Amino acid sequence: MSLSFKRWTAAWVFAMAGISTTPAGAADQAKVDDIVRKASHAAYYQGVDGKARVDMRIFDAQNRERSREFTILRKDIDDADDGDQKFYVYFHSPADVSKSVFLVWKHVKGDDDRWLYLPALDLVKRISASDERTSFMGSHFFYEDVSGRTPDEDNHVLLEETDNYYVLKSTPKNSGNVEFAYYKNWIHKTTFIPVKTEFYDASDRAYRTYQATRVEMVDGYQTVTESKMSDTRIGGYTQMRYSKVDYDVAIPEDIFSERYLRSAPRQYLR
Repeated sequence: MSLSFKRWTAAWVFAMAGISTTPAGAADQAKVDDIVRKASHAAYYQGVDGKARVDMRIFDAQNRERSREFTILRKDIDDADDGDQKFYVYFHSPADVSKSVFLVWKHVKGDDDRWLYLPALDLVKRISASDERTSFMGSHFFYEDVSGRTPDEDNHVLLEETDNYYVLKSTPKNSGNVEFAYYKNWIHKTTFIPVKTEFYDASDRAYRTYQATRVEMVDGYQTVTESKMSDTRIGGYTQMRYSKVDYDVAIPEDIFSERYLRSAPRQYLR
């Protein structure tokens, strides 16, 4: 993942200098869109590819704990900033999910493609777009959280600007496809990393909260190495801790294919 902001630098300086021939409202929206796209970049696009080992701990409403350990691989297609991506998630443990694989082809324009390989059944299950906001392997994260929402799926407004954060409100353009009415994002003004996201229902009640609880510099990139998702509707939370994080490791694109669902690329999973 890269903090390369070259695509937006000119627009950002232009807006901050107040040099504009467009109406004030249009300039304000350009600034908001710029913040959103930088945040998406910081969260999902640093480096041309990357890998990490993830220790996932799931705590239910009674504080009972389950765990998952997996490796996630990510590759930007055609090395394009903020374009299509592919994700490969391989589960190491526990035994009931070991060797399961979750594969995502993320499309900036159009619905993502998602598959789940279940080794016990030797079955490749396609996950429909209508199921993308359902539990990811029994956790409080959703399948969509692995690859992220595309910024163009929502309308964004700047609610507040503090010393350290931009606070944005985002409303889905197609409300029939999601369970939330809107969400708020707290985006760090220096790194553009989203450090907190709250999802609200139609009654303005926050029910689902994401937090980046640890951020570290890895290979020159600011990286979330610990995160948490809680959901008041079902209770409990899920914590993810990232280790063995590497960027720009030259992962071949053919690994992100059905062939490697049944035959894991061991050299990239260590």
